[in-house]
Amino acid sequence: MHPHPTHSPALSTTRPAGTEQRVCVIGAGPSGIAAAKNLLAAGFRRVVVYDRNAEVGGNWIYSPDPSHSSVFETTHIISSKRLSQYEDFPMPDGYPDYPGHAELKAYFQSYARHFGVDRVLELRTEVTSARARPGGGWTVTLGDGRREEFDALLVASGHHWDPRMPSYPGTFGGELLHSHAYKSAEPFVGKRVLVIGGGNSACDIAVESARRSARTEISMRRGYWFVPKFLMGVPTDVINERLMRKFPKGIRQQMGKLTVWLVQGRNSQYGLPEPEHGPFEAHPTINSELLYFIRHGRIHPRPDIARFEGRTVHFVDGGSSELDVIIAATGYVTRFPFLDTGEVGDYSGREVPLYLKVFHPRLTDLFFIGLFQPQGCIWPLSDWQGRLVARALLGAWKRPGNIGAAIRREMEHPDFAFTDSLRHAVEVDYHDYRKRLVTEVEGGRAF
Repeated sequence: MHPHPTHSPALSTTRPAGTEQRVCVIGAGPSGIAAAKNLLAAGFRRVVVYDRNAEVGGNWIYSPDPSHSSVFETTHIISSKRLSQYEDFPMPDGYPDYPGHAELKAYFQSYARHFGVDRVLELRTEVTSARARPGGGWTVTLGDGRREEFDALLVASGHHWDPRMPSYPGTFGGELLHSHAYKSAEPFVGKRVLVIGGGNSACDIAVESARRSARTEISMRRGYWFVPKFLMGVPTDVINERLMRKFPKGIRQQMGKLTVWLVQGRNSQYGLPEPEHGPFEAHPTINSELLYFIRHGRIHPRPDIARFEGRTVHFVDGGSSELDVIIAATGYVTRFPFLDTGEVGDYSGREVPLYLKVFHPRLTDLFFIGLFQPQGCIWPLSDWQGRLVARALLGAWKRPGNIGAAIRREMEHPDFAFTDSLRHAVEVDYHDYRKRLVTEVEGGRAF
């Protein structure tokens, strides 16, 4: 669905120019603090960052209680430290190759202090509404009732917080929850657990559950590529980065298939469905333990669910299981409740019509930071998005003359032929997308 703003995007001549503009950033997670850092570095003096949490970190603020955050007790990043850190702020030498949530939260808070973002934060402050003004700019309403006026709005509130629950015929008689509410396997000791999904959260939860539950099953409706975290003692994404420099995409696809087959064989050898796409045509599942647990009889693969009948789950192959708990790791709805979809657009579907995943087609003072999913880590790329937005606000970068056509071209010609699913609506290839952002920041044109 294409957004149809109700006001002219033209900037009023009475509004401040350049660094005198008042800029609102919604969200103090990794993308929001990167955006704010770049605004401050560009000389903007009237920047405010709102976040409803009590500290910096966004999704990486772990709590044992259900909250905004989807991380659980043992969550570690799935991209390596080297390719996850901001390019201008390395992670500490003592961090492991794959840091955990506590280390990452500390890193983000250190980043905010280092670049002065902590001085423009308003924490424990929720944005309840952001409405475009007829002459340009935004009116932002806060949870305490305050209304603030801004010349530009940067949305960096994340898209992994509103759970998407699956629907099946019948009613399940046990406990059914989304992975967003999962914090540890402790409550499932001695229980029969089914995990739905084949992505990173699903596989991590299944492995944890297998260590504590009486029985763990995992249901997948389609095939996935399962990639180990290390190859030859080196983080897998580091090896892939080296291949990026030497081989075109088609050859990388074949090399990816061959590597996975050589290291762990085909999915069918584990009772799992074979993927119908190439290794780089869907978001990767980075997990070194799932297949090990399957072959040791600790995790039992199942196909898609057909229906529920009390505590009995029937599968599409005619099999069934008696279960106590179902954990649905089935993704999230992309939603911004503080924005008016009639004014800005609805981004919950298969198309997200934003130029470079950042720029609204008509609202020139609205920007999205972090509304994409790379095959790699999002944070360094959010930083590049922030650099580009700062240049745009300074007038040093110009939007394409026909931005609608440019957006359509992006959506019709993605980096890879990504799987047609809601999950991949904002998928990008890390290296190709970075190259495009850098080109734009440095004065060129992505295409």
